[in-house]
Amino acid sequence: MKSGYSDQMTPRERRAAFSLGSVYAVRMLGLFMILPVFALYAEDLAGVTPFLVGMALGIYGFTQAAFQLPLGMLSDRLGRKPVIIGGLIVFALGSVLAATADSIHGVILGRALQGAGAVAAALMALAADLTREEHRAKAMAVIGMSIGVAFAVAMVGGPVLDRWIGVSGIFWTTAALAVIAIGIIAFVVPRPAAIRFHRDAQTEPASLASVLRDGQLLRLDLGIFVLHMSMMANFIVIPPLLQNEAGLPSAQHWQLYLPVLVSAFLAMIPFIIVAEKHRRMKPVFLGAIALLGVAQLAYLLADGLAGLTVALFLYFWAFIVLEASLPSLVAKFAPPDRKGTAMGVYSTAQFLGIFVGGAVGGALAGRFGADGVFWFTSLAVVAWLLLAVTMRHPRYLSSYLLNVGPMPSEQARDLVRRLTAVQGVAEAIIAHDEGVAYLKVERHALDEKRLREFSVSPA
Repeated sequence: MKSGYSDQMTPRERRAAFSLGSVYAVRMLGLFMILPVFALYAEDLAGVTPFLVGMALGIYGFTQAAFQLPLGMLSDRLGRKPVIIGGLIVFALGSVLAATADSIHGVILGRALQGAGAVAAALMALAADLTREEHRAKAMAVIGMSIGVAFAVAMVGGPVLDRWIGVSGIFWTTAALAVIAIGIIAFVVPRPAAIRFHRDAQTEPASLASVLRDGQLLRLDLGIFVLHMSMMANFIVIPPLLQNEAGLPSAQHWQLYLPVLVSAFLAMIPFIIVAEKHRRMKPVFLGAIALLGVAQLAYLLADGLAGLTVALFLYFWAFIVLEASLPSLVAKFAPPDRKGTAMGVYSTAQFLGIFVGGAVGGALAGRFGADGVFWFTSLAVVAWLLLAVTMRHPRYLSSYLLNVGPMPSEQARDLVRRLTAVQGVAEAIIAHDEGVAYLKVERHALDEKRLREFSVSPA
C-alpha cells in the first residue's frame, strides 16, 4: 500500500489547531474570570444568600454536563459549525442576561444559559475532522494548553477587570468574547471536507456501558469530580476571606494570584517529568492528591494573609499537577478505540463536580461558614485518596492513530496481526468501516518507520 504518512502538520491543520484553541480559550476565559471576584460582587445583589452565590457559580456546570454530549451528537447530523455557532450565541445571550441582572436569581439564569451553550464536544469533533490521525494528538495538545493558559489569565485578569469595569462589565466582556469566537469559527477555522465519527475524540453511545463499568476509569472520573468540586466550593469563601480577614482589597487580589500561579506552575514541572519520563505516575499522582488534602487543611489553619498565601500555593500546586495527570491517566487506561467515550464521561464528571461544589459549598458556607466548606472539601479529598490508592499502576503506553483505509473485516483481522508484530505496538484495534487503526504503543521502543508503512492517504 502507498504510504500517506507525513511528519509535519499541514498549514491547514496548524490553522485549525490554533484557531480552535483560541475559541476554547476565549470561551473558558469568560467562564472563569468571575470565579475570583463573584462572591464579593454578589453581596450587593437582591435576594442573595451564600447558597445562591454557590448556585450562580456552579449552575453552568450542570447545564454543561446536560448538553455537551447531546450537542456533540447533534453536530454529527447538522454539521459542526452550525452547532458550535448556535451554542456560542446561547452562551453570549446568557452572558448578557447575567450582565443586566440586578438579582442573584437573574445571574443564576444567565449562568445556566451560558452552560447550555455547551460546544466542547462539537469543538473536539471538529478538531478531529480537520486533522489527520497521526497529528491529532498535537492538535488536542494545543487546545489543552489554550485552556490552561485561559484559566491562569482569568484568575489574574478577573480582579483587574473587576476594578476597571465591575463584574457586570466582565459579563459584557464575556459576551463580546463569544462574538469574537463566532467570528473565528465562521471565518478562520477551516471547513472540514467531510464529517466523520472519530472514536478517539467523540462519545460512542454503544461504548458508554463498558466505560461506566471500568473501575479504573471510574476512579479517575471521581477524581476530576472532586478536584473541580473543591475548586468551586473554595472560591465561594476564599475571596471574602482575603478581603475581610486578611485585609487584601479585592482590586489587589491579582497581586496574590499571579505569583502563586506562576510558582505553582514551576513547581509542577519536575513532578510531571518524574511521573512520565521516569514512570512514577502513580506515586506522583497519590502525592498530589495528598498535597491537595494538606492544602485544604492549611485553609483551616490559615491565620492572616501569609497563611492563606501558603494554602493557595499548595492548592494550586496540587491542582495543576492533577489537572495535567488525570487526562493522561484516562488515555492510558481507556481501550484504544474508546478513548473518546472515556474522555466524554470524564468531562461530564468534571462539570458535575463544578455544579455540586457550587451548590454544596454555598449551602455549607451559609450554615457553617468557611470552615464548614474546608472540612467538606478535606473529607472529599481524603475519600478520593483512599480510593486512588487501590488504582492499578498504569501501563506506560501512548495512543497512536493510523489511517489504514476502509477494508473488509477479514482483512482488518489480518492487519491487526501484522500491526501487533511491529516492535513497540502493544495493542491494535481496527475500525474497518472507518479505516482507522487505534493503537497503544511504547513510544521509546516503537519502530515508527515500520509502522508508517501501513498508513495510507485518506480518500
